[in-house]
Amino acid sequence: MKLSIHGQSCVMIELENKTRLIIDPFITGNPLSDLKASEVKVDYILITHGHNDHIGDTELIAKNNHALIIANVEISDYFKAKGLNVHGMNLGGGYEFDFGLVKMVRADHSSSYRESSGMTIPMGNPAGFILKLENKYIYHAGDTALFSDMKLFVEDNPIDLAFLPIGDNYTMGPEDAIKACRFLNPHKMIPIHYDTFDLIKQDPTVLKDALPDIVQIPEIGEEIIL
Repeated sequence: MKLSIHGQSCVMIELENKTRLIIDPFITGNPLSDLKASEVKVDYILITHGHNDHIGDTELIAKNNHALIIANVEISDYFKAKGLNVHGMNLGGGYEFDFGLVKMVRADHSSSYRESSGMTIPMGNPAGFILKLENKYIYHAGDTALFSDMKLFVEDNPIDLAFLPIGDNYTMGPEDAIKACRFLNPHKMIPIHYDTFDLIKQDPTVLKDALPDIVQIPEIGEEIIL
């Protein structure tokens, strides 16, 4: 499969059969993104939580592609009311889709969505995703603090690739991300959720220096083969 990052927590995945997934499609207003929302072609949209910099362009992309939105029940209900295709999940639950297994796991954060009208809507529990795709395990942590139960995620299967936030202030920072890697022991880790705004500016080479065999720092849009 091919993977790429597109600023903040936006990750694109393309499987060998050309099925395409996008996670947290914050594109419009994302200064790091190399994508144009109206041109994105995907089959599935996964959303970790309700903040605007994660829901992003979900509605536009879903409408343009007739894509299935996979998120917690509150976010799913929000988009179902707009006539979009959704699959609601909740923490601890897993579901076998045509493309592979999605398990929704805990994230320590918050979740609400601010509409253009200024109204803020609660969006249920934040989450991360563990995906089993083409016999590879991928963990997208969403926005989260460090928590020791991450160790439980690898009791049954090793993580081939982990996407972990490092921006600090709103999520764990580099030092806690290094600890998370020690909990998870992934084959590879890619940092996300940093440098998009001044408040979350970070130097990812700190992680590379600490964990040189694990941490990978691709350029925006760079293709990663897993």
